[in-house]
Amino acid sequence: MSSPGTVYIIKVGGNVIDNPAFLDSFLADFAALPALKVLIHGGGKIATRIGDKLGIKANYVNGRRITDAETIDVVTMVYGGLVNKQVVAKLQANGCNAIGLTGADADIIPAVKRPVKETDYGFVGDIPTGAVQTAPVKLLLDAGFTPVFSPLTHDGKGQILNTNADTIASSLAVALSAHYTVRLVYCFEKKGVLRNAEDDDSVINLINREIYQQLLAEGVLSDGILPKLDNAFAAIESGVKEVLIGHAGDLKRNTTGSVAGTLIC
Repeated sequence: MSSPGTVYIIKVGGNVIDNPAFLDSFLADFAALPALKVLIHGGGKIATRIGDKLGIKANYVNGRRITDAETIDVVTMVYGGLVNKQVVAKLQANGCNAIGLTGADADIIPAVKRPVKETDYGFVGDIPTGAVQTAPVKLLLDAGFTPVFSPLTHDGKGQILNTNADTIASSLAVALSAHYTVRLVYCFEKKGVLRNAEDDDSVINLINREIYQQLLAEGVLSDGILPKLDNAFAAIESGVKEVLIGHAGDLKRNTTGSVAGTLIC
């Protein structure tokens, strides 16, 4: 259960964004959460589909999107415009007074363009430690608004940057933990962290650092979950009260004291 001074930082994955019925159900549950809250959404495949229509093909290296000059225009339009405003409108329909944002708004999330090493990822932003500006977010929360962030940041020199939504959620959670008791919840299409990626019921309900190292040694974790876990532990070690990873349909249970997914501690 939430208490006065508790903020839920909730990230919803792209596969939920891509499923209209799933998204509607999730947003109804999110809107009904009786606490201060912030939503960060992924982009889903909508940018790829619109890029295809514009003749701009998506290019990935090791599962990560290369964000060249044409692609940053597409993701800015789609993530910061189409997806973000559709989510905000649906939340308004559910009685949640949401306000759509990017990291560039009010200079909330300055970032730096990822340095070129083996791969040039283009206009991808990494968030330096301590960079998030909490004052505007706190002002909105305390005024009764629900901030909804798209996965975009900026470099302070006029350039929008494409930034991993999991990382934005973790960075916001850490920054706001100086002012609130923060609970970070990652919502996606799986029931939690799975021992067997092919078995949706093989949820690992609790993971601490010791268990995490053991799971890594056993090689049972899929590559896709590792960044979430790394972000989760980074958040815990920087003041976030708890991190939950679970199915978007279990949001109510995972915010009312009955854990259905994976608790990171």
